[in-house]
Amino acid sequence: MPYLILSDIHANWEALQAVLADANGAYDRIVCLGDLVGYGADPNAVVDWSRTSVAAVIRGNHDRACIGFDDLENYNPAARASAVWTREALTPDNRQYLEKLPRGPLAYEGVDLAHGSPADEDEYLVTPHDAEFSQPSLGSPLCFFGHTHVQGGFVLTRGKGRRILPTGTLTLQRGLEYLINPGSVGQPRDGNPLAAYALFHPETGVVEYRRVAYDIDRTAKKILAARLPEFLATRLYEGL
Repeated sequence: MPYLILSDIHANWEALQAVLADANGAYDRIVCLGDLVGYGADPNAVVDWSRTSVAAVIRGNHDRACIGFDDLENYNPAARASAVWTREALTPDNRQYLEKLPRGPLAYEGVDLAHGSPADEDEYLVTPHDAEFSQPSLGSPLCFFGHTHVQGGFVLTRGKGRRILPTGTLTLQRGLEYLINPGSVGQPRDGNPLAAYALFHPETGVVEYRRVAYDIDRTAKKILAARLPEFLATRLYEGL
């Protein structure tokens, strides 16, 4: 059975529930590439779910920020406000869970799990050149990463990178190296507001890129009710 690959949920409960419903019956384990919290208004619901449902999860930069492990001066005003709010909202058990999340890359069942680049958890993989630079840090031919909130990824052929467009399914080829981004569940930034995720079939080497609609209105109303920055609500409608 495939793995359900999730990243950048960002405390968006409605998006997470839509993804789980859409993928129901199609996977036997879940892995998460970090940023469970930050931006959204349901940090405890998402962390409670992760504690009981996820086989492997690594930390993201917003997970660190929301428990005080990062200097918030490096974050934009909306992210800073969200991190401060989340720190106050988290239960002690959920805070402790986030504190113990491992740093990526994490080797898991023959693949690597990273938040940003496998070379640096905070580095964004945006261009083929970025992927080429990260190649020496790959521990396996397949690395799943997040952080950019853009579904797709890169394939490396003899160290040269090429962008992967997330159109349906991708069959991995022997001898090549792949960095696969499932996209963001809770805050896509590729111009598509639909929640993004991926399924990985290890037996056949097939990656499925998927999108699903969710109740953005409900998510946005929760953000506004929590007195978080309005921008965090309105951006969800544009996928930016």
